[in-house]
Amino acid sequence: MNKDLEGLNVAILVADGFEQQELTGPRKALEDAGAATKIVSPMEGSVQGWNHFEKGDEFTVDVPLAEANADNFDALLLPGGVVNPDQLRIDPEAVNFVREFFRKDKPVAAICHGPWTLIEAGVVQGRKLTSWPSLKTDLVNAGAQWIDEEVVVDNGLVSSRKPDDIPAFNNKMIEEFAEGRHKRHSASAR
Repeated sequence: MNKDLEGLNVAILVADGFEQQELTGPRKALEDAGAATKIVSPMEGSVQGWNHFEKGDEFTVDVPLAEANADNFDALLLPGGVVNPDQLRIDPEAVNFVREFFRKDKPVAAICHGPWTLIEAGVVQGRKLTSWPSLKTDLVNAGAQWIDEEVVVDNGLVSSRKPDDIPAFNNKMIEEFAEGRHKRHSASAR
């Protein structure tokens, strides 16, 4: 078994309404590669996953967002789902938590609607990324170059469009997380 991420701590930032397979698939891949993962959330106790339009499972929150510090993590995963990132992007603590990963040049992976939180954090300008197609205009208006591919990598930022892209997303996420910090030249966190 490949253990490229042995010793890495990965934050998975979610609120209620995340697309469950966009958390469980990448989380399993990260843990299989040796990483320790922690669910960070503004919700207390547990968070509710969704399987498209139906409620899925509840997951225990490992670290309340109010107690989370980006310094304690090596990388960040942002699952999608419509409701989840819509809640996170209006939460100043969540936005600041995301922004800190970019300020510290740490790798970040976002899938589906996950890039909404990146837009709010002011970290997509000049970056190449993809997302669920309905975010294209939002990303372009925020200064990103949107590309319709299953996975896009831009200097430590990994993005994918949808659950069908998870295998490619996982491979690139593990590769970028294993590389560690990435100095960013084309964009900066505000």
